[in-house]
Formats: sequence, structure tokens, C-alpha cells
Amino acid sequence: MTTTQQKNHTPADGATQKKATLYRMVMDKHTCPYGIKSKDLLEREGYVVDDHHLTTREATDAFREEHDVKTTPQTWIDGERVGGYDDLRGHFDRSVTSENETTYRPVIAIFAVAAAMALATSWFTFDNLLTLRAFEWFVAISMCFLAIQKLQDVESFSTMFLNYDLLAQRWVPYGYIYPFAEALAGILMISGSLVWISSPISLFIGGIGVVSIIKAVYIEKRELKCACVGGNSNVPLGFVSPTESLMMVAMGTWMLVKTTL
Repeated sequence: MTTTQQKNHTPADGATQKKATLYRMVMDKHTCPYGIKSKDLLEREGYVVDDHHLTTREATDAFREEHDVKTTPQTWIDGERVGGYDDLRGHFDRSVTSENETTYRPVIAIFAVAAAMALATSWFTFDNLLTLRAFEWFVAISMCFLAIQKLQDVESFSTMFLNYDLLAQRWVPYGYIYPFAEALAGILMISGSLVWISSPISLFIGGIGVVSIIKAVYIEKRELKCACVGGNSNVPLGFVSPTESLMMVAMGTWMLVKTTL
């Protein structure tokens, strides 16, 4: 076990230096990321960190047994054990996300980046940000991003999808086909070609999605997680969830109308 004393913070005249003791894994082939985060957080809070490195698995196991803890890193402040990284964040009144806490952040991130990409493409192509084509690209790029999230683990997606999708509940293979169909429709809509393929796909899967979500959320009032950003997401099946399906319905309808004008 090695100890390095951090001396990056010099207290003001008359001030008492705040000190913390941190134990974290720093091995040849593994450095605990939460240990790095804990050290950084302590230093940003103005603490001088007495940083103890657990350099072997044996040393780590012995430390856990000695202090009756299950994980590292572990922090002590004023002689009192605070705990791991999440405990440390809570100690400083910073937000801590629980394992099962739901959030719309993944959906917001996808739509925000898709919008920025659509506007950038429009600017490059037409020398104008706000164009009709920019809106079409936004929807199509969003569909592709959402499909990628599902395709990372199709098995997990299909399992979560079965909780509420009406067609998948009747025909299980639909849960495996859905992300590929969404990706194909999105890619074709980006190019603006083969509308006779992309529009029916978009209308079909989007329409079923709208009906399924309305039934699950607003009629049956079930509290479920949405599979829209993959099977391991914590996005609630609620107000924002129908957005993906409604966008596909709107885009499919618009592309069909556009080709007939």
C-alpha cells in the first residue's frame, strides 16, 4: 500500500485546512474510476486528500474485511467514514441517481443532437438553417439514433418491448424486426429515396406504437419503462414516449403526400 499526500490546496491565512482520507484501488492493470472521481470531488470541495492506494487484490480484500465494507473507494472526513462515491456526493448535497430512477435524459440527448445535425446539414446544403428539409432530416436522423440504441442489444429491447407493444405480444418476432425496420426507414428518409418503402414502414410501426403506448399509459395507467432507447434504459413510458411513434407517423404521412404533390 502506498500513500501520496496531495498539497495542491493552500489554505488562506487563519483558515483551517480541510483534510480527507481516501482509500482506492490503483493497480498495474486497473485503476478504479470511482476512486478518481472521489479524489476529484474532494479536491473541488477544497479538501487536501490523504490518498491511499490499494495496489493488489489481496490488499483490497484485506481493507474491505478490516473496515467491514463491500466496495472501494472509501472516504473518511473528520475521522468519520463517509463511504463510497455516491455517499460522498450525498455528503456534499450533490445529486445521486439511484439504480432504478427514471429519466428522460437519453431521449432529450438524442433529439437535441439529431436537431443540431439536421440544422448543420441544412446550413451546409442550402446556406439556410430553417428549411423544410431540415425538419425531415431531424426526424430521420432521430429514427436512426433510436434504432442504434435498440440494435446494441436487440434481445433486451425485445423483452422490454413485450411489456406494452400490442403486436409484439401477439407475434414475438416483431420485437426483433422493429429496430431494423426503424433504421431502414430512417436511412431511406435521410436520402429522400424509395419513399414507397420508407413511408409504409414508418406509418405501420409508428401507428402501432402510438396505439400501444396510449393503451398502456393512459387507459391502463401502467408504470413501465420505455424501450425506445434500448432495453436497458430508465426512460419512463409516459408523456414523452409517444414522441418517437408520432414522429414516424407524421413523417411517413408527409413523405407520401410530398411524392404526390
